[in-house]
Amino acid sequence: EQEVLYVFQFEGNTSIGMSVFNLSNAIMGSGILGLSYAMSNTGIVLFLILLTCIACLSCYSVHLLLRSAGVVGIRAYEQLGLRAFGQPGKIIAAVIITLHNIGAMSSYLFIVKSELPLVIQAFLGQTSSSGDWFMNGNYLIIIVTVCVILPLALMKHLGYLGYTSGFSLSCMVFFLSAVSLWVLPPWITLWLLFRDRGIHCVLVATTAYTIPILAFAFVCHPEVLPIYTELSNPTKRRMQNIGNVSILGMFIMYSFTATFGYLTFYENTEAELLHTYSKVDPLDTLILCVRLAVLVAVTLTVPVVLFPIRRALLQLLFPGKAFHWLRHIAIAMCLLFVVNLLVILVPNIRDIFGITGATTAPSLIFILPGLFYIRIIPTDQEPMNSRPKIQAACFTALGFIFMLMSTTFIGLDWMSGEKRNLGGH
Repeated sequence: EQEVLYVFQFEGNTSIGMSVFNLSNAIMGSGILGLSYAMSNTGIVLFLILLTCIACLSCYSVHLLLRSAGVVGIRAYEQLGLRAFGQPGKIIAAVIITLHNIGAMSSYLFIVKSELPLVIQAFLGQTSSSGDWFMNGNYLIIIVTVCVILPLALMKHLGYLGYTSGFSLSCMVFFLSAVSLWVLPPWITLWLLFRDRGIHCVLVATTAYTIPILAFAFVCHPEVLPIYTELSNPTKRRMQNIGNVSILGMFIMYSFTATFGYLTFYENTEAELLHTYSKVDPLDTLILCVRLAVLVAVTLTVPVVLFPIRRALLQLLFPGKAFHWLRHIAIAMCLLFVVNLLVILVPNIRDIFGITGATTAPSLIFILPGLFYIRIIPTDQEPMNSRPKIQAACFTALGFIFMLMSTTFIGLDWMSGEKRNLGGH
């Protein structure tokens, strides 16, 4: 009882708009840079069909989470785990959220570490790196963490980050506009698209790699319940609408970015879109601004992703305790210290989190929401053979299939020595 009260002692006052910004920011991660590459593997039509399916499945997943939360009056992922499977369920949920979000934070900081020195170098008009300290990615991520990420991560409530999330999204809209500017005028593009490429569904072997990349493109589930807790006048319907609007907005953004990026380079698209552009002209001003915008966007996403980890750790280590600033600050500083250490010391950090992403992302989107729903919704309301429970069971099974596919592909990649970006966010 004490733990349930802990979740509800904060009266939500975050508006729908701010909540949409925060959830959209949580969805949109570094994965957006790999979508054009995914499209070059599948072709436009198949890619858009797959993206539509995954977006609908993500909305359904949010529905399952909110239904389960509504029945038991709990708005914390870990507490749903506790209610469904007892203490082991709570620990598993907290560990999966922590691993997944630390992986996401590491991938964002890894982008800052690799891209920021290149951007500074281009701004200085240099074509090769000098040995100055401000060209060293390790120093730069520490400066960015201390000056930007830490102050935002120390905010008491996630709702306050709505403004920075809105700014982060506007940076990504600029990225999208720049990508589309590089292509021919839109009407010619659309005509060419359906004349030459409309029926272009290349079922090459690498198409199978696209499914995990897309399946993880809409991961926002650890953030759904914290945002729900802080929503003013929280109802299941309001929160479901926030989820649907955020996922729809990101679906539109993903579709345009992938299509325009692909139409610029076709089969020459690389796994990270910005690298493909910078090969054309490393000192181009527009590309420079776009790279800077993407850096700002991923940096401002880190605090939003940190909140659910801190919440999971608080639920795990200090259940039922009231809010305390010392705990709040200490956990944020420790997490950022660990993530910085990982990004600086482990050169192949993306490979390590490729595996965790392949296991934690399907757990968060498909497996846990489905299992929570089956276990938490009483059988007198919905028996096991009722349609909603059967749908939830199929949804969970789909998660296990995605997990098996992702881990298999990463294993095959490692054996063949190739690298593909199957990251969780």
